[in-house]
Amino acid sequence: MQIILLEKIGGLGNLGDVVTVKNGYARNFLIPSGKAKRATEANMKEFETRRAELEVKQAEILADAKARQEKLDGQTLTIAQKAGVDGRLFGSVTNADIAAAIIASGIDAVKSSVRLPNGPLKAVGEYEVEVALHTDVLATINVAVVAAVE
Repeated sequence: MQIILLEKIGGLGNLGDVVTVKNGYARNFLIPSGKAKRATEANMKEFETRRAELEVKQAEILADAKARQEKLDGQTLTIAQKAGVDGRLFGSVTNADIAAAIIASGIDAVKSSVRLPNGPLKAVGEYEVEVALHTDVLATINVAVVAAVE
């Protein structure tokens, strides 16, 4: 299916690109979430009239992401979890736990933006974690997992 992208999407294209994607991806995700429209003549004309407005909106989103990156970069978050004497956690620290800690520090984040390439953190220690705030903006934070004191 041919679609017009209404915002930059990593691995797919930039604002205004006409790309071909699988029907299900377009119908179930891109179009309902407002990230794309079908590439019909009417939609192409409408997009061209709204192009400047959409570019300004995307620039604002990028500027907001860069501002959050400046606040987050190098920050150390401490997360307390129950742990055994050998330092292994009872459970694990997931991207949802890290996103909640970021939100508690006063910066907006969603759990899907926290990237844990090796899976959930399962031991006490310090870890470097990437937070994808935008397709072009990555922030690196340190997460210190400590044993909870009861």
